Amino acid sequence: MKATGIVRRIDDLGRVVIPKEIRRTLRLHEATPLEIYTDRDGEIILKKYSPMAELGSFAKQYADALAQSSGYGVVITDRDQVVAVAGGLKKGMLSRNISSELGELIDERESLMVSRDSREFINVLDDDSDEYDSEAISTIISEGDAIGSVVMLSTDHKNRMGETEEKLVQTAASFLGKHMEG
Repeated sequence: MKATGIVRRIDDLGRVVIPKEIRRTLRLHEATPLEIYTDRDGEIILKKYSPMAELGSFAKQYADALAQSSGYGVVITDRDQVVAVAGGLKKGMLSRNISSELGELIDERESLMVSRDSREFINVLDDDSDEYDSEAISTIISEGDAIGSVVMLSTDHKNRMGETEEKLVQTAASFLGKHMEG
């Protein structure tokens, strides 16, 4: 843990304001759910709550099955980071922050199916240096909240994704959203 040097007082309603710079850096927005932890030393730790993190191994198994049946790389994310990777994609993607463009797509509850030559193409990670030829993305919605995304990536320039792949990621996102509700 690193100190910020910022000191805040608790107001009469028991609230503490998180400084704007920290909220921006950690992508904390209004209504962002936070988990509260305490330890024996009297420390209070706030952590962004991710319902997708609860999926853990299930998300990995689902990504593996989807990658195996489709032949494409599959990434499952929460609103902030990658929670599962499959299909020959770099394991180094796991637990890394998603790009701001993908975060906006999730916030807007959008789906996307594009090739690299489209202006709408977005990277999964901010510093994603891999060359993907096409992508299909669908937002995971659970109990009315956008909680993550399913992304299918292709590196094959000859074999472009189509309607089938678009339906696959939409089905996967819908299934994961329903699974979170149950």
